[in-house]
Amino acid sequence: MMISYTPGWTASIREVVIGATAAEGGTRRISYRIGGESDLPCIGQGKKPLIAFEICDDPALWPDVVRSACTKLIDNPPAWASYVDTTLQADLIRLNLTSTRRRNFDAYDSVGKTVTAILAATSLPLIIEGSADAEIDSEVFQRCGEAGEKERLVLGTAEAARYRSVAAAAIAYGHSVIAQSPIDVNLAKQLNILLREAGVPDDRVIIDPYTGALGYGFEYTYSTMERIRFAALKGDADLAMPMICAPSDTLTIKEIRGAVHNHETAVSWEVATSVAAALAGATILVVRHPGSLTQLRKAIDSLWNPEVF
Repeated sequence: MMISYTPGWTASIREVVIGATAAEGGTRRISYRIGGESDLPCIGQGKKPLIAFEICDDPALWPDVVRSACTKLIDNPPAWASYVDTTLQADLIRLNLTSTRRRNFDAYDSVGKTVTAILAATSLPLIIEGSADAEIDSEVFQRCGEAGEKERLVLGTAEAARYRSVAAAAIAYGHSVIAQSPIDVNLAKQLNILLREAGVPDDRVIIDPYTGALGYGFEYTYSTMERIRFAALKGDADLAMPMICAPSDTLTIKEIRGAVHNHETAVSWEVATSVAAALAGATILVVRHPGSLTQLRKAIDSLWNPEVF
């Protein structure tokens, strides 16, 4: 039986460039042009999602299962970044500045030094997750933006209640912004409009619809991501941005904390959540467990290039 597929899409996802090579004014060995899809994932000539591996600068706030898997690297972020680049062969690195989450944080000089050290340790494009505190956002994002000038970083995250500081750093130093909203299509659209009004070009915004773990609310994320993608392909320019999905809650759920073979369970849960996000339209998938990367890449390859399996 012949299956007819005529979705009637009228638009495509806007492209965003991440990273800058020497020819583009930066020092990265590769840059990525994400977005540009004009159909649903796995249909037509859509691009495979990129896989980012997340590291941090203060492991005390990191999941136990990751700390035990990266024990020799976790206190040395530059060495950790180099390992992710050369051994794990991730597409991108996401640096989470967890040190800024400590009470009364004021070590702003260390933020810039950490970003500089990571950029020196790897030539992959870099995503930076900065402060989650509006009172220190301005200084933290200023230091991050300045340290990575000309490298086309991705700075995150902007939220409706605190987006001006990250937007200002992105505009001043030529970076892109992650716009996170709490699993709601209308709020995602509203935040994109606010960023545009603040001066951030549409082609420097990536949507983070917020990701719950599989079995812990991910179904709401999946539905929201699908509706964002549908609206974009039907011509809603305010939602036509690529999406990033970071299932950060996955490695803290009780099924993993209490599992006898918790590394195996952690990898399975993180990969399953990430694959579902890819099918919902995520352009960048962020994982934290080193065992997840190979399995996730194989799953993505099998979905986007089924003839090779």
